[in-house]
Amino acid sequence: MAIFDGLGPDDETPLFVISVAAELAGMHAQTLRQYDRLGLVSPSRTRGGGRRYSPRDVTQLREVQRLSQEEGISLAGIQRILELENQVEALRARVGELAKALDRAEAERGRRIFAVGSGGDAVMLRPGQRPRHHRSQALVVWEPRA
Repeated sequence: MAIFDGLGPDDETPLFVISVAAELAGMHAQTLRQYDRLGLVSPSRTRGGGRRYSPRDVTQLREVQRLSQEEGISLAGIQRILELENQVEALRARVGELAKALDRAEAERGRRIFAVGSGGDAVMLRPGQRPRHHRSQALVVWEPRA
């Protein structure tokens, strides 16, 4: 659940001091400090070193608490889950970037299709074209294992 919907700051904008973030997440401020030390939720810092939590950070704090209390997952396990979720998010973003780049390339050069030729090499074809087949002189011997 996002704290802000519509106009105004986005989910990444650091807005809350630790006491407000703790209240929004339903935790003690010391718990937030511990999670920061462990790297579970890393808020932004002011020039003076004070923590500033974004709405996304508060949402993540709630998820850490849920995984710990309702699912019984250790903090080390939660840290691994969050790392994997971040990797998946980064990979999805990269796939999106590559798909857009591919769409642009296809639009610029026309559509290209590739197939495996008779020699095992990749061959480029035009839409509707089929690869040429050569009759093989290879002999395949199959022997069942006893």
